[in-house]
Amino acid sequence: MSTAAKLDERARGQFARLGTTRVRRGELLRHPVYTRFLHWGVAIFFVLSLLTGFAIYSPWLFHWLAPLFGGGPRTRALHPWFGVVFEVFFLFQFLNWATPMAWRDSDRRWLGNIRDYVTNQETVEPEEVGFFNGGQKLYFWAIAVTAVLFLITGVLLWFDHQVPRWLVAVSYVIHDLAALVMLAGFIIHVYEGTAHQPGTFRSMIDGTVTERWAWTHHPGWYRAVTGRDAREDYEREKQRQKEEPR
Repeated sequence: MSTAAKLDERARGQFARLGTTRVRRGELLRHPVYTRFLHWGVAIFFVLSLLTGFAIYSPWLFHWLAPLFGGGPRTRALHPWFGVVFEVFFLFQFLNWATPMAWRDSDRRWLGNIRDYVTNQETVEPEEVGFFNGGQKLYFWAIAVTAVLFLITGVLLWFDHQVPRWLVAVSYVIHDLAALVMLAGFIIHVYEGTAHQPGTFRSMIDGTVTERWAWTHHPGWYRAVTGRDAREDYEREKQRQKEEPR
């Protein structure tokens, strides 16, 4: 086991003692306490970085965003620190999810059929969809790339008096483009976790999902944790619902 894996496992154990996740009948554990802590840490400090960044970037937004953080000077002072905390949280989230986020051929096939996913053409996802689907993995790796860009350009902008002006100018452009990419992904992520896949958001609140949610959206993961076939259980539940009114 690598050092990173050992660190992640130790952190999981520590957080498991700090909080518990109650799994009821008909539910499956999706995200333990540690994973939820990292997820919300990344989300909160991304939003704080985004808001303070917009306040600095746009004079129009500055007038109503900057007062939320104590005025212009304090907003400028807080922005890089919010970014640093975001980077730290995402580093640990990266270690936590690097293995299940590994890209596979099945993810490439999933992206090839993304139109069916977006339009809900299929009731149940393909059997090969595991803990994360191709879209979730793509979003994760996009965050990883933009996080690196944020870190490099953010440091250059933070110490702009010590680097060439052309490098500062280039850093501004890359930093802003990375922020726009992250914002677009964030909006899609929120939509997918709420309106498009009801039941997903609760997994980041109490850590669980229903078995129906699991066999619908992540059949491969459902089979791995239950030993049962997702399609068979779906058809069985469908038949049971047809017979109930009789």
